Amino acid sequence: MPSRAAAKEPRARRPPHLPIHRWAVAGAAAILAVTAGLVAAEEFRIVADVVQRPEAEAFFAQPAGAAEGAPGTLVKSEVLAGVPFDARGWRLMYRSTDAHGQPVVVTGVLVVPLGPAPVTGRTVVSWGHPTTGSAPRCAPSAGLDPTFGIEGLRSLLDRGYAVVATDYAGMGTAGPDSYLVGETEGNNVLDAVRAAQHIRGAAASDRVVLWGHSQGGQAVLFAAQQAAAYAPELQIEAVATAAPAADLRALMQTHLDDISGVTIGSYAFSAFAKVYDEPVERILTPQAVALLPRMNALCLLTNIPELHAIGQPLVGHFMTADPTTTQPWAGLLAENSAGAVPFSAPLFVAQGLSDELVRPADTDRFVRHESAIGIHVTEERISFATHGTIAYLAVPAMIEWLDAHVGRGGDSLP
Repeated sequence: MPSRAAAKEPRARRPPHLPIHRWAVAGAAAILAVTAGLVAAEEFRIVADVVQRPEAEAFFAQPAGAAEGAPGTLVKSEVLAGVPFDARGWRLMYRSTDAHGQPVVVTGVLVVPLGPAPVTGRTVVSWGHPTTGSAPRCAPSAGLDPTFGIEGLRSLLDRGYAVVATDYAGMGTAGPDSYLVGETEGNNVLDAVRAAQHIRGAAASDRVVLWGHSQGGQAVLFAAQQAAAYAPELQIEAVATAAPAADLRALMQTHLDDISGVTIGSYAFSAFAKVYDEPVERILTPQAVALLPRMNALCLLTNIPELHAIGQPLVGHFMTADPTTTQPWAGLLAENSAGAVPFSAPLFVAQGLSDELVRPADTDRFVRHESAIGIHVTEERISFATHGTIAYLAVPAMIEWLDAHVGRGGDSLP
């Protein structure tokens, strides 16, 4: 406790010649000006997206012969009117390959920072988005704000990366269903990089970082596994995931009897039935089969209340058997689970400990498996992060990890 004498000491007065108040006011005004500028830029971006919407809707129609050409070549592109501050962007339609080796047409977006690119070109981050639905209209690039859901976009652009984001086949434009079909998604992620290289002004190099959340985590893991054989010219320098849907058997087992299982299962079993020619009636109840068209027509992010209202009566009455132990479904879930093939790039895995969809124990088991097959894994566990927040909350750690393993967006580490 201070002495009375000390307590009575007068406080030191600030010299009258230091204009503290003026500096504080000026600083506050500067902060407000910058904030207002950023808000205005954001508002302009959204308005530009709205103005461009009629033209954007027409973009998703495929011209005749659209699938004819090499994987990764462009069908068409258009400049995005609404892009993040200090960036430019394009909407893409490009060619890719599905799980059966058949040509497909896919859409997506590409965003790059303004300013000159390094002589060696920009490292490309290929983003795999989390579940948004399976209907064509649920594609992120078809949304009102095509770049909104790219988690960490601002930080990546600030470091000089080019960022390309696929919609996956069957979304945005016509094509086969690809929901949780790992090989199709992985090919789409890799071909998005190739498509970006065809955009003059993007300066996209062969150096690639793969980054994805949830379904997108599965997609980029498959891209990493397939890259050496499918796109050997691409240099996969790093792979980053947040709450990846890596083990579909564990994911489905966890949610056999809840609304998440009904929602995910409606998308997944419909896709598997079409892609692998396995009648969905062999695993779903008649009530579930009858409701599949309604469920699959709805987008996850914008129609959750309606999806849950339709799906809730099916909880406990969705499947006729456990798909994790019933063939061919158990085999298909295993086939579309990541981890079968090692890759040389380092792997970052973020997991929220409050995630009730992709459970921390399942991710921990996947991390141990990847380490056991020789992959260098860094795991970031965030105690309060949920499935919806983990990718955003993990961005600072992921960026720091990228800085250490890749360097900034234009130049690789020696």
